[in-house]
Amino acid sequence: MAEYDLIVRNGVWFDGSGAAPRTADLGITAGEVAAVSSAPLDPATATEVIDASGKWVMPGFVDIHTHYDIEMLAAPALTESVRHGVTTAVIGNCSLSTIMAADTECADIFSRVEAVPRDVVIDTLGKHRTWSTPSEYAKTIDDLNLGMNIGAFLGQSDLRIAVMGMARAVDRAVTPTDAELERMAAILTEALDAGFLGMSATTNLIDKMDGERYRSRSLPTTFVRGREFRALNKVLRARDRILMSTPVISLKPNLHQFFLAASGRFRRKQLKVSLLAAADSKAYPPLIYFMLYGAPILNAVLRGAFRWQHLPVPFTVYADGIDLVVFEEFGSGAAALDLTDQIERNNLLRSEEYRRWFRRDYENRFSPKIWHRNLYDATIIDCPDRSLIAKSFGRIGDERGIHPVDAFLDLVVEYGRDLRWRTTIANHRPKYLDKLAANSSVHMGFGDAGAHLRNMAFYNYHLRLLERVKSAQGQRKPFLTIERAVHRLTGELGDWYGLDAGHLRVGDRADIAIIDPAALDQDVHGLTEREVPEYGGLRRMVNNSDKAVSATIVNGRVVYRDGQISPGLGTDWGPGRFLRAGEKVRGDKPGRVAM
Repeated sequence: MAEYDLIVRNGVWFDGSGAAPRTADLGITAGEVAAVSSAPLDPATATEVIDASGKWVMPGFVDIHTHYDIEMLAAPALTESVRHGVTTAVIGNCSLSTIMAADTECADIFSRVEAVPRDVVIDTLGKHRTWSTPSEYAKTIDDLNLGMNIGAFLGQSDLRIAVMGMARAVDRAVTPTDAELERMAAILTEALDAGFLGMSATTNLIDKMDGERYRSRSLPTTFVRGREFRALNKVLRARDRILMSTPVISLKPNLHQFFLAASGRFRRKQLKVSLLAAADSKAYPPLIYFMLYGAPILNAVLRGAFRWQHLPVPFTVYADGIDLVVFEEFGSGAAALDLTDQIERNNLLRSEEYRRWFRRDYENRFSPKIWHRNLYDATIIDCPDRSLIAKSFGRIGDERGIHPVDAFLDLVVEYGRDLRWRTTIANHRPKYLDKLAANSSVHMGFGDAGAHLRNMAFYNYHLRLLERVKSAQGQRKPFLTIERAVHRLTGELGDWYGLDAGHLRVGDRADIAIIDPAALDQDVHGLTEREVPEYGGLRRMVNNSDKAVSATIVNGRVVYRDGQISPGLGTDWGPGRFLRAGEKVRGDKPGRVAM
């Protein structure tokens, strides 16, 4: 019998701790790193050998913010992340899990916010649901033929609906009873016992419900008040688990609540808080200084465990017509998205009264915003009228002698979803991207894999950050070392989230990304489209950088190599596991015969 299942030979080895790399051979046995040797390991002692000469051998990337909750069930290989070196992903973010509420209720909270077709959500849950509790859900995940490992949050919107019922959960006049609070705490405790990382929430009012009964109301967690907030945070704090959330974007910000919740002062334990941020916002450029300097100072003063969750690449979004979540943030935009019938929507968009409303919202300088609302900074990339491609709506308005809003709405009415355009809403200044990438209060994340399928493609942001780091070093303008960048994308996240992930030393999980540094070039920033057969043939945006990752290895098993997903992954086999917070999860799945 071979001593090793796999040997990775002669690669430049990064262990995920931030330590300097060195050339080494890695021997893998039963899903663990059994040897790291500067002397060559004998190939004859292994069942399989990968020559990594000239390549970087590092821990597989950790993606802390995905919405793979539905895709994981329909297509468990999760190929769009696997082929970019991701070996661990976290689901259940933004208050959205699919565990406790009914199928249609899960679709109501998930579909519109994450731009996944509602019928797909309902159909997928109907085919695959075998659980009714968090512990049963964890077992279901572990039984899937997963292409990579999964960690999970319990979504507070899901939890609130299950305990209070949908009608009461989205009624601002209703607060949970003592018995309901106790029930919420008990379910959250069961989830933590089952290995969930913590609880996710959102306080962002632009996240709206789908469906018919409660369409366009904000998500249930936006109705949470102080008593409920404190009661569930107490459960998380006692177990050293995480609160993941998004802040209010309004004239009544609530950031102070999260910093106070994270505080270790006032004779209590810290609470780990991870908060989403469109960091270097075009709408509010000065906010970058608070993120870079204010948050670390508050963390120090309050002895807090607060982290921003930041996408380390330009936050460029794409839209088909008016279908884009940023329009939810002002009344006229939300009114258009409320209408699913295209004829009704077009009639609204033609109305002069509506257009005056839209122009007022567009020009309101004092309205809180995520989108910068500048149609001169919104470029058409596809349209039946080819003469419009590469023009902004502002320029078209100037050419036609009309307001940019009228130019935009005219084209949406004429071409509908055949009008495709893009804009960058944040992270557009390299100087501040570099500073954020090195800031200790910032985690690399917010990729949103599995969601916004036609709007965003950040499946490979890890590679894009490494390309920027490598390029900066080549220009002698370094802002991170390669080993520090690897740590930020792997071990730092695994350690903070309590996951058995992110390190590559003897005794660690054999979750590995083998990267070709020569292929870390401008190609990693490219985009293309691929069909999702499980979603009725919908075409989604993906990243076009297959050459950068030579191989992805999960639990010691090769799942991707040289541009090809391993045969049968996701259907016949899958080495991914449900990773329980704070526990080692090693070896093949119980009761599963290794392929």
